[in-house]
This record gives sequence, C-alpha cells and structure tokens, in this order.
Amino acid sequence: MTVKPMFQTSELFDDLRRRLAECPMVSQYGAEEAGTLVHAFTDLEESMRTFLSEQLPKLIDPTLKGEALEDVLMDVREEFRHILYHIHDPQFFRVVEPTHEWLTVSETATK
Repeated sequence: MTVKPMFQTSELFDDLRRRLAECPMVSQYGAEEAGTLVHAFTDLEESMRTFLSEQLPKLIDPTLKGEALEDVLMDVREEFRHILYHIHDPQFFRVVEPTHEWLTVSETATK
C-alpha cells in the first residue's frame, strides 16, 4: 500500500509556512524558521516512510543475513542520521537536545 505524501502541493507547504511564521513560538527564531520547519517536516515524513515501508520489512525478513543484513543496517543508520539532522536543524527543536555533539561519530566500526 502506497501512502501519498502529506505535502502533495506547494500550496500546502506555503500555507503551513505562513501559519507557522505567524506563531510567536516559531517566529522568535527569525523569519526563516517557519520555512526551515516545514522543510524538516517534509524530509522527516519521507525518511520515516522509507524506514517503515522499505527498511523495517527487510529487517524483519528472517532470510536476510550476513552482508545483506549489514547493508540494510547501514541504510537504516543513514536514514536515522538524516532524521536526526532534520530534528536538529530547526532552532525550534533544539530544546529536544541542546547540543549536537552526540550526533557525531567519533569512530567508525570496520567489518
């Protein structure tokens, strides 16, 4: 089952951006924050749909093993990195985690 994206038209994107720009809790972060938030929402929606409809079903498949399993895990990790970026990018969400040091990978595991 394919679910259509929530922001099917630029009018929906622009409408939400305008409404958020009028919201004091958003506008306190500057004129661009509303657009940054809406962009984050659209990318978050896409990433979450990718994880839920493509990656998670692959992980649940009991035949997925070895290198193929590691490849899917790497895809999931990259999708989650993208999600974290769009949670941290808008200033509005920075109260969730006020620093971004935990977003960096200091050491990469090797196979």
